[in-house]
Amino acid sequence: MNVLDLYRETGALHEGHFLLASGRHSPMFLQSTTVLQYPHHAEKIGRAMAAQVRAAGLAPSFVIGPAMGGVTLAYEVARHLDARALFAEKEYSPDGTRGAMTVRDAFVIAPGETFIAVEDVVTTGGSVLKAVRAAEERGGRALAIACIVDRRRDGGPLGEHPLLALERLYFDTYPPSELPDWLAERPLQEI
Repeated sequence: MNVLDLYRETGALHEGHFLLASGRHSPMFLQSTTVLQYPHHAEKIGRAMAAQVRAAGLAPSFVIGPAMGGVTLAYEVARHLDARALFAEKEYSPDGTRGAMTVRDAFVIAPGETFIAVEDVVTTGGSVLKAVRAAEERGGRALAIACIVDRRRDGGPLGEHPLLALERLYFDTYPPSELPDWLAERPLQEI
């Protein structure tokens, strides 16, 4: 299975000028929800990610993903690993700003229970690392992080966690103050 072919086939690989959640600008954007809306594609991706986890010798008790994007992915990967599927959601402060993530009390995590965290596309890894911290605060022990696409230049671990990726695809992103002319000339597209 070629992951990028699935993104192209479903129209989920976009080119233009995009403002990413990180605040950086990018000439490309991967819209994973467009791919994962098709159960047969989500199943293929979940099966492939679970195979990578097993090949790494890992057997987690549960799989967790950041809501909303990681919910379907956590479910599919967990289904193929015969594990539980959990999600972490954003906490809001009294002033309405987002901060850390939390795991609902309905999800019981035993002390030392092992897990992997999943994400669709890792650019900085901020969201998935918040999900990892939320599960660890409840007593879980992270074995690894798995993603569909790793967009980081250097690959390798994410924080102190091994990162398993189905695909690596690097393209430059730019802070607003260093936007190249060729990208600044393109109209900014909503994502």
